[in-house]
Amino acid sequence: MLRTTLALVLLATAALAQNKVAPDKEAAMKADLAGQLDGMKKQAQVMIDSVFSFGELGFQEFETSKYLTGILEKEGFKIERGVAGIPTAWVATWGSGKPVISMGSDIDDIPQASQKPGVGYHDPLIEGAPGHGEGHNGGVPLNILAALSVKKIMEREHLQGTLRLWPGVAEELVGTKAYFVRAGMFNDVDICLFAHISANMTVSYGQNQGNGLVSVEYMFKGESAHAAGAPWRGRSALDAVELFDVGWNFRREHLRLAQRSHNVITNGGDQPNVVPPNASDWYYFREADYEHIMDMWRIGDNMAKAAALMTDTEWTSRLLGSAWNGHFNKPIAEAMYANIKKVGLPAWTEDDQTLARGIQKELKLPATGLATKVPELRAPRVTDGGDGEGQGVGPTGGGSDDIGDVSWTVPTVTLRFPGNIQAGPGHNWANAISMATPIAHKGILAGAKVQAMTVLDILLHPELVQAAKDYFNNVQTKDVKYKSFLRTDDKPAIFLNEKTMAIYRERMRQMYYDPSKYDNYLQQLGIKYPTVR
Repeated sequence: MLRTTLALVLLATAALAQNKVAPDKEAAMKADLAGQLDGMKKQAQVMIDSVFSFGELGFQEFETSKYLTGILEKEGFKIERGVAGIPTAWVATWGSGKPVISMGSDIDDIPQASQKPGVGYHDPLIEGAPGHGEGHNGGVPLNILAALSVKKIMEREHLQGTLRLWPGVAEELVGTKAYFVRAGMFNDVDICLFAHISANMTVSYGQNQGNGLVSVEYMFKGESAHAAGAPWRGRSALDAVELFDVGWNFRREHLRLAQRSHNVITNGGDQPNVVPPNASDWYYFREADYEHIMDMWRIGDNMAKAAALMTDTEWTSRLLGSAWNGHFNKPIAEAMYANIKKVGLPAWTEDDQTLARGIQKELKLPATGLATKVPELRAPRVTDGGDGEGQGVGPTGGGSDDIGDVSWTVPTVTLRFPGNIQAGPGHNWANAISMATPIAHKGILAGAKVQAMTVLDILLHPELVQAAKDYFNNVQTKDVKYKSFLRTDDKPAIFLNEKTMAIYRERMRQMYYDPSKYDNYLQQLGIKYPTVR
């Protein structure tokens, strides 16, 4: 067994060494990538605008997935669909041998975030409909652009390696990446390059400052009765939900500073004159690490038991999503940052800055416009979880992203690429206004250059791959080992958002971008760029 493993390592190292080129040739290859991508401006714009117009919620990204896989299939990528039992999940593969480079980005959008692009105030395309209020329409197009440019160089220079693209399905529900890991999607991957929209161009390494989480829905079952005629004969499941919430809000004071917890009542009964026989409560339990997240989940289960006892009801629960807090790879982040400095930020026009300042004024924020300088790569802050047990600065708490599960499975970094405006509160219509405008078109093209150059670094430098693995094995996972929150019988919640998309899809379909008739989506919608108050 030892000899077999050693032989495989030697073969992989030898294969990587075959890709070695002289420094001047490598510089020429990177210049070639940048030139190729400059020539793909139209393709970038069409992809970005098209995905923006689809505007699909998590687990319902059928048009988006069909469109993106169609592009990749035409370019010679082999497509595997329905990955991990998720209808809108897929993996696109091209090339052979090592290194295997995985490139991912999210594709879902935000409820009630419909917004006309290029308009610096709230103006929905369709009132109440979903929209790209986090800019997830840009990431996979970025990866496709990067992959296609690198593919040409690999073919011309006979470079060995495998490019593998995939979408983050239902990221807003943290609903799939743990299932991707469980399905073995990253078992043979050497490096994962993720991409996410931002207002600047950045990359980081070390422990992420956000939180991990479990997403749990608690369902209570009681007995209906006439709420006025015989309320004593009923057992209210809604009472159980409300008692659960009261109990949790009292307990909140005694949780660590790192925690974030929030809920929605997904079923509150049918009508007031019927004692609700069933009701449900959906919670996100966020914390800094696996053990403390599991503690919150245990407390939640205890709350459900107590609420059921107080109301003579029964309770069950189901896991709807989960995420580890991310930890990102230092050697790959440093290599990517060198490419960020090489590419820099796009040259924004006065129209671009006018839209940015317009929405900032609309939201009563300083009108600073778009970023014009790339920030420095900084070491991560050390945190102690907020309980005084460590030497850190204490937690900041915050959001979650299930790329964290991938980051604990394979060396991973996230490229934060420009295209959004520093203004919106997140998960909001205001975060959508730039995402089918020249701001996004230019920002995503710049990000594609960084991503492509970093892929080339990985292909040409076996020592970079080895350094990334050394960091992963000897620093990141030395004391912390990944354990999935998923239980054996947990399944992806692919039913989520079905009803919402059924309400809006046909109306949204009428507004899909048609590149055969219109130069861009703004033109199709008749929007003057920029439109501000």
